[in-house]
Amino acid sequence: MLFDGGFTFANFMANLFSIFLFILWLWLLMTVFGDLFRRHDVSGLGKVAWVILLIVLPYVGIFAYLLTQGRGMAERSREQAQRAQDQLRQAVGFSIADEIEKLDRLKSSKSISEEEYARLRARLVQ
Repeated sequence: MLFDGGFTFANFMANLFSIFLFILWLWLLMTVFGDLFRRHDVSGLGKVAWVILLIVLPYVGIFAYLLTQGRGMAERSREQAQRAQDQLRQAVGFSIADEIEKLDRLKSSKSISEEEYARLRARLVQ
């Protein structure tokens, strides 16, 4: 128990908050490790330095990584999601040309408006 006095509501809430913080830290640690080891722009020595910092000073290390590499993490995550989506489309047989043809048919049958057609086509071509 965190506080003396047996099982009280304050002890329960403190323990619950402690568990929440631990789970949050563990999730952030896994996210940082996943990003760190997927990176190709950091040398092995740089990765070792980050790992040592994350082990020796866990909270400071995570916050330092998030502050210095946060923007890059978001970009790498977005690129990875785009690659996964492209691979899935390739495996399923999705073709942008086929989808544009379907959009043309919907537009010619007046099922969608010009604005919808332009928006959906721009999203496909992107």
